[in-house]
Order: sequence, then C-alpha cells, then structure tokens
Amino acid sequence: MVQCRRNFVPGGTYFFTLTLADRWQTLLTDHVDALRAAMRHVRGLHPWATDAIVVWPEHLLMMWTLPENGTNYAQRIRMIKALFTTELRNTGVWTRDDSPWQARYWEHTFRDDLDFERHVEYIHFNPVKHRYAKAVADWPHSSFQRYVRDGLIAPNWAGGEDVDIGER
Repeated sequence: MVQCRRNFVPGGTYFFTLTLADRWQTLLTDHVDALRAAMRHVRGLHPWATDAIVVWPEHLLMMWTLPENGTNYAQRIRMIKALFTTELRNTGVWTRDDSPWQARYWEHTFRDDLDFERHVEYIHFNPVKHRYAKAVADWPHSSFQRYVRDGLIAPNWAGGEDVDIGER
C-alpha cells in the first residue's frame, strides 16, 4: 500500500480539498453554521489564516496560511472533521457509526504567487463552473464577498458567462 506523504512547511500556505464520503450528501451547506463553528473553535486553539474558501454541499476547497512555526495542518483538519461530525450526531442528523467524511483529503503546497492566485480564482469560480451559481457573487458559501469587500476583486469578476478561469 502506498503511504500518503504530506508536505509540512513551517508557515506554509496550502490548498485543501475535503470531501464527504457520500458525494450525494448535502451536509456541508445544509449545516454550514456547524462547519463554521467547528472551524472557528479549532482556529482558536491552533491558528491559521483562511486565504480563500468555498463550501459546496459535499466538499470544500480551502487555502490556509499557517503561523510562522506552524506545520500541523493535519491535526487541524482532523479536529474540524471530528467536531462537525460530533455536532451532526448531537443534533440527530448523522446517526451512523462511521464518519460522513472521506478518510483522506487533497493537499497542495503553494510555491509561488502565481500558483496562489490561480487557486484563488479556481476556488471562487468553482460554483459557476459546476452550475451552482450563474455568477461568482451569487454563491453564498465563499470567500469571494470578503475579497470584494477588501477591494481585491471587482464585484462582477468572472460574471459567469463563458469565462475560462482556473483551468490552466
């Protein structure tokens, strides 16, 4: 069996894809407040900066920058998954013994600014690409609005009509 090798860089910036085991579930958007609470709780214990994020019904894409001496993103992700699952169990939403999450997740370490910028575009455009929204600004579970508020992206960026973003 192939061992999963993670790249741990102190203060590194990473892209993650976390996915539910059942891709037909809509737990993440149906219970986005529980997901946000889990992330807020873990970030209070083990800080990071969320550079970009989009939450879909069955998976989420995130970009994080860890503190200068921080390397253990795996612990943070484990804790988020566990807290979210516990909340689903406590509210009776998830009654099974197994986890709603896939065991593994995708991780990519950024090496330069262009790589970072392309992933931000990919994250923000993803709901349009997969027809969850007609325009990037229409998807409520995204960091896009924060980017607009901070003046980093125009409100009508990639309006959703025949735009080729993130597929380079």
